[in-house]
Amino acid sequence: MDFSGAMPPQPLLMTETTTIPTPATLQELPATYGALTKVRLSMLVVVTTGVGFIMASVGPLDWWVLFWTVVGTMACACSANGLNQVVEVRRDKLMDRTKNRPMPSGAISRQHGWIVAVVLGYLGLCALVFFVNLAAAGLSLLTMLIYVMLYTPMKLRTTLNTLVGAVVGAIPPLIGWVAAGSELSIGAWILAALLFVWQLPHFLSLAWLYRDEYGRAGFKMLPGVTGGEHITCEVVLLTTMLLIPLSVTATMIGMAGTAYAICTIIMGIGWSMLAYTFFRRRDRSSARRVFLASLLYLPLLLGVMIADRNELTANQLGTLVLQPLDDAPPAQAPTDPDSLPMAPDNGS
Repeated sequence: MDFSGAMPPQPLLMTETTTIPTPATLQELPATYGALTKVRLSMLVVVTTGVGFIMASVGPLDWWVLFWTVVGTMACACSANGLNQVVEVRRDKLMDRTKNRPMPSGAISRQHGWIVAVVLGYLGLCALVFFVNLAAAGLSLLTMLIYVMLYTPMKLRTTLNTLVGAVVGAIPPLIGWVAAGSELSIGAWILAALLFVWQLPHFLSLAWLYRDEYGRAGFKMLPGVTGGEHITCEVVLLTTMLLIPLSVTATMIGMAGTAYAICTIIMGIGWSMLAYTFFRRRDRSSARRVFLASLLYLPLLLGVMIADRNELTANQLGTLVLQPLDDAPPAQAPTDPDSLPMAPDNGS
């Protein structure tokens, strides 16, 4: 007991989202930086960039350029993810799925996270400029700017932020394409379109699962607005179905073979069936299946595309070439006046 007459200290009132700061130790910093930069998500950027590089390459791969392309885009992706967390640290504290991130949990300060993210972005862009080319560096910088300066603030204002985020995810294969020294032909745009459409059911199914948490944090996501739950299910179904004909276009222009087309049709039908179940039931289990299927669909699609790719130059992709038949006799002008076609008699 305290006989000094002073009032005992009052207990700290904590809400369910309040966390006690626990600064990361030196040994914990690698894992902390990994969480700050979302390494696993950044790896997806690296994979799609690498696919773009491989699909645009003709002949033996330039492994040295591919290495620096991967290193540079990885650093830029980690930087963008870190900057996004710096901006959203206060709102991350309001969501159960993000409150344990490095800055909301107090493992590192906001200034610490900012410095790490900026340094990574700078090093990544330098690697692309000096060891790859300016086009790849420019597209990487554009991706970072759109993600941090457009997509991130749009999440608080409009549900259209998902479309902008899908644009960000569609640019990495273009980075790999130009890194290989090719121009942005129709093959590059098909890859970008596949990534753009894939992200819609991928993210919207996740947003449906966490729609309440997004709402508490003030994020404007489609599943959280009035009537948005049903619209989300419709969009997920339509976009998974759209991926079937879109993926086959890679075979139509000669970028991939028939085996790829067959595989992607089968995978697309399977994913669409899960999306249809989500559309009919609209429950957490079906939404989770759609999301997990998206994580399996993309690497399988890209893997089959690489395995069954056709080595064509960027100028040959999607180009129709007309050639005369060797056995066809040359056309000759008629010499007999009676064989010429008569003009119609109009009565004049």
